[in-house]
Amino acid sequence: MTPVPGPAVAVSNLVVQCCGQVIVGPVDFEAAAGSVLGLCGRSGSGKSTVLRALVGLLPAPLSATGEVSVLGADVRRPGVDLPALRARAVLVGQTPVVFPASILANAAFGLRHVTRLPRAELRRRSERALVEAGLWAEVADRLDAPAEELSVGQRQRLCLARALALDPPLLLLDEPTSALDAASTELVEAAVAGLTGRRTVVLVSHDRAQVARLCAEIVSLDAAPISLSRK
Repeated sequence: MTPVPGPAVAVSNLVVQCCGQVIVGPVDFEAAAGSVLGLCGRSGSGKSTVLRALVGLLPAPLSATGEVSVLGADVRRPGVDLPALRARAVLVGQTPVVFPASILANAAFGLRHVTRLPRAELRRRSERALVEAGLWAEVADRLDAPAEELSVGQRQRLCLARALALDPPLLLLDEPTSALDAASTELVEAAVAGLTGRRTVVLVSHDRAQVARLCAEIVSLDAAPISLSRK
């Protein structure tokens, strides 16, 4: 990973509008490199919207104003290479999506599409990502099995491994445990906690207890003004 000077994420006066009506903001916060920052708030407060604004993925008719810097890139500057940024600031969605392929092929999917690595290196990085996502012990003896055979909790960690295989300095996690049972939630949380100090994580969660467990820095979208707080 190429180190980026300054904060991994810096947001200033971010406002998201829909057809001229403000739906989120203004929002101000910074995420230091290697930190785990939480975005929390009630349902509909705009947590996922802010997360998508960080990598230019707001759907029409939403639009954003303000300053958004991610890994040194000015996200709102015309001409910025957003696809390249999204390979380094990887968004993992709320619903775990697996493809009709093997567990190993799913872990390697993103890496295969953004690099031209030899097959052996693809496998090495994919296996390392499965370890980092806390899934390796459960799948090491069946990497060629269909990913559809995995439980929902395992699928969520497989999606995390798919992102980690890209070796991204920044992960954007959108409600990664909302559909999981307590045991699976604990495993995903352990995987996220293990990233602290090595990757920057911005975690969206409605679960304030989870945010308190995992995040040293918290942005509550229920507060006014919306800004960073530390535990």
